[in-house]
Amino acid sequence: MSAAIAAPMVALVGNPNAGKTSLFNALTGARQKVGNYPGVTVERKAGSMQLPGGTHVEIVDLPGTYSLSPHSPDEQVTRDVLMGEHGIERAPDAIICVVDATNLRNHLRFVLELAQLGRPMVVALNMIDLADRDGTKIDTARLSALLGLPVVPTVAVRRRGLVDLGQETAAMLTREAVHAGPGADIRALQHEAQRIADGVTTLSGGAGAATRRIDTIALHPVFGPLILAALLFIMFQAVFAWAEAPMTWIEDGIGALQGAAASAIPEGWVQSMIVDGVLAGVGGVVVFLPQILILFAFILVLEQSGYMTRAAFLMDRLMAYVGLNGRAFIPLLSSFACAIPGIMATRSIEDPKDRLTTILIAPLMTCSARLPVYAVMIAAFIPDERVGFANLQGLVLFGLYVFGIVGAMVAALVLRRTVARGAASGFMMEMPKYQWPVLRDLVIGLWQRGLVFMKRAGGIILASTILLWAFASYPVPPEGSDESAIEYSIAGRIGSALEVVFAPIGFNHEISMTMLPTLAAREVSVAALGTIYSLQTDDEDALQQSLVERLRTAWPLPTALAFLTWVVFAPQCISTLAVVKRETNGWKWPLFMFAYLFALAYVMAGITYWISRALIG
Repeated sequence: MSAAIAAPMVALVGNPNAGKTSLFNALTGARQKVGNYPGVTVERKAGSMQLPGGTHVEIVDLPGTYSLSPHSPDEQVTRDVLMGEHGIERAPDAIICVVDATNLRNHLRFVLELAQLGRPMVVALNMIDLADRDGTKIDTARLSALLGLPVVPTVAVRRRGLVDLGQETAAMLTREAVHAGPGADIRALQHEAQRIADGVTTLSGGAGAATRRIDTIALHPVFGPLILAALLFIMFQAVFAWAEAPMTWIEDGIGALQGAAASAIPEGWVQSMIVDGVLAGVGGVVVFLPQILILFAFILVLEQSGYMTRAAFLMDRLMAYVGLNGRAFIPLLSSFACAIPGIMATRSIEDPKDRLTTILIAPLMTCSARLPVYAVMIAAFIPDERVGFANLQGLVLFGLYVFGIVGAMVAALVLRRTVARGAASGFMMEMPKYQWPVLRDLVIGLWQRGLVFMKRAGGIILASTILLWAFASYPVPPEGSDESAIEYSIAGRIGSALEVVFAPIGFNHEISMTMLPTLAAREVSVAALGTIYSLQTDDEDALQQSLVERLRTAWPLPTALAFLTWVVFAPQCISTLAVVKRETNGWKWPLFMFAYLFALAYVMAGITYWISRALIG
């Protein structure tokens, strides 16, 4: 039997901020798969596209790069894939090079460099609408003749030009690759790119005039940071205010499911596992999906609008005080979603000391896995009331994020003067044009991230919850024993051993029992607490209580504040440590990260507990 013939592979390449991701989304829609390249942690995005003749091709979105001379790990992957080297990916059958029409002179140099590879290629002249808006006219027919390549004007965010691009791609796949001759040097290519750009630009307008006008305010040394702080403040307020209704619906639904399961399933271990384990544990995490989607929505809008790069520029001065530069800001901001993609994003940082420092402090950014823990604790112990124009719970959440950021900056300052000592480096970053976010791209992004969260809830969290339920349910105490079932169980005994370590910082027995399961995933602590407190009651009315209601009566405020502080600085999950191991090629830095974060979390939680106990009682 002959092996199945693989679909032709087309590589989507271009400079950063050329609109490559928007074009990828427009071409592939929801038919995307996201993973990592074999052997490296650079993200691999691939999708299926049907050409006008009916042929299906695989589109691979490669990391943005300025040349085939790599200066960072993600640029190295782009080069290796295009060259078909090192077995990272089979060589593409053809190339679509995405070019920013408003920045033709700079982007054409990369087109000329790619043309030297001899592979079939088509140029997608993207954002042609922005060039027209600014009064810049480009003769695409002459550009095609001078390059010797087909050129298709596109507006990815409005799906313009996609049919023509598909036709040119189909035609391109019928062409033979030619032998690549000796390549010209970068300076010669840049000179040729300028000559071609000048020759095809029939009318020069104020390219980027609107963007420059906005930037006079957005990048102002005084107003710029205030706008950034206001945007972040609104984001954290929205996480609580906008998610309240859908969270209540999910919470009521989970409570109804627990009641129905308790009535329908005969009393015994199966009922307990379903009601006290799966529904109490996993349900306690799923309820926070609306908050996580709101957080991701804000981050995606900042990225798609072009503001994210401005935020990095604004943060450059602050980052310089701790020995980093603005390029580190984007991986750190990505870590608010999850530390894993944030750490992976450090591959764009050229300086190895800057990159190592950013990796080591990325876990201090409050990832979405911490959000369920924050939400439970804040809802249980912080009053839902207004403070001026803001919500007090949202203010506390904002404060926790700020607490993590300040901790990260202090850690970076110490690391850059000790284990990651080195000279500070500057950075250059091209500012993209401002654009309205595209609803389609936003929905695809939210769908992918929501799917990852739900898979996590149905995978790691479900497995951890069932395992914890089993440990908390067995062995059963002997007949007539005065010891409670959960204290007699394996989890109870582990919790008693760990309580010796954590009691000095105010942690109770239930918190101590969650310490080991949370190594699987940070949000497991919510699922674990839900399971533990569900097992501690046989009262059906109490079973209907939310975890928030139970904690409100079970924990003193100093313990709650200490636990919140612990979560801000706590060591990361095993998955994060594994990624750090792969990024740093060994266990030295993951173990160092775990040790310093554990010590920092322990000390800060202890300080919080004893100070709050002295003030509150």
